[in-house]
Amino acid sequence: MADADGFFDPFAPGFTDDPYPAYRRLREEDPVQEHPFGFWILSRHEDVSALLRSGHSVDYRNTEENSVARLQADAMLQADPEFAESIDTYGLSMLDRDPPDHTRLRGLVSKVFTPRSVAALEPFVTELVDDALDRLAEECGAGGDGGGGAGGGGAGGSGADLISTLAFPIPFAVISRMLGIPDADHDRIRQLSGLLVRTLEPVGDPELLVRINRARLAMQEIVRGLIDAKRAHPGDDLLTALIAAESDGDRLTDEELVAQVILLYVAGHETTVNLIGNGTLALLRAPGELKKLHDAPELAGHAVEELLRYDAPVQQSRRITLAPYEVGGKVIPRGAFVIVALASANRDEAAFGPDASELRVDRPNARNHVSFGGGPHHCLGAALARLEARVAVERLAARFPGLALAGAPVWNGRINLRGLERLPVSAG
Repeated sequence: MADADGFFDPFAPGFTDDPYPAYRRLREEDPVQEHPFGFWILSRHEDVSALLRSGHSVDYRNTEENSVARLQADAMLQADPEFAESIDTYGLSMLDRDPPDHTRLRGLVSKVFTPRSVAALEPFVTELVDDALDRLAEECGAGGDGGGGAGGGGAGGSGADLISTLAFPIPFAVISRMLGIPDADHDRIRQLSGLLVRTLEPVGDPELLVRINRARLAMQEIVRGLIDAKRAHPGDDLLTALIAAESDGDRLTDEELVAQVILLYVAGHETTVNLIGNGTLALLRAPGELKKLHDAPELAGHAVEELLRYDAPVQQSRRITLAPYEVGGKVIPRGAFVIVALASANRDEAAFGPDASELRVDRPNARNHVSFGGGPHHCLGAALARLEARVAVERLAARFPGLALAGAPVWNGRINLRGLERLPVSAG
């Protein structure tokens, strides 16, 4: 939405349910907007792509003293004196560092987070998805169209929540399996990561800031304990490999290890939940596209690219300008906090044609989306997210061609990691 003066207003009623009309107005009326709250926002595909690849900063320390980022950090410190105790890992993840620190961290993590290691997970992901679809069928009171059954499943089911049954548990189980996290820790980590993901959102509530920071402290303690356990008893898992990863004698420090593991849980899990959930809703609202996928399962990989484009699981990214930056006939000054509106760029008619606001699972240039960012910070977990989403949507469409909404979707109210809290479905 926009306020009365035409400025971007993500807090306007209804924005998190459907932000796309607001993004369209930005592209058409003020695509390089200087906001009175002290940040800039880019909304066109060409401008977003260029800044992502430009080499400007992601490090909050490069913002001006009165920037929105500095003000939020100050608010957290004032809200909770114990924030200083978690500063040792705050800002140490790849997400928050520039080269050469980012280059070093990414190089060490990518040594173990390889395409081969991700591809090897497909049988496990498939088993998880099939088990989840069995539960979905049971909750819907229908068997679906899997296993050679006829038709599109039975009628009369009361419906199921696709988020809690499929979209949420799959990515969590996969990242836990990759890291070698004991089952006993799963519930606590799930609870803490649900709070920590709020650090990727604007937070103005002092009580919530305290809860987020206490969650960070608790998560740090858990991860340090896991690192100690893996050092004593190495396993065939990603965490053991991260501990051992070395390049020219360099290894991750304990605090860097903690920060990367927390990043993998918070960013790697929640974003894939949104991809599967938002993507399924998009297919349910375009039943012809769901039928295409059912009739041609080989489209699943391409369909995931379109789902990423159509409703980005991460709606915005950021850059901090290291020098004056000219774009769209304006000059953004050095040290400015710039929101790059990924979701807006993905709906830009100039990049994707006049039907950019429609879902087409066979869209030829869908992969030109910017949902995984760009440049040196292109998402390291992109291959894993694509794998999980491809298996999920392919097998869902095959088994439940008559899948339909069984009630109103409930959004999570987030601006950046915008996704669904509930998605009630019936088997059709």
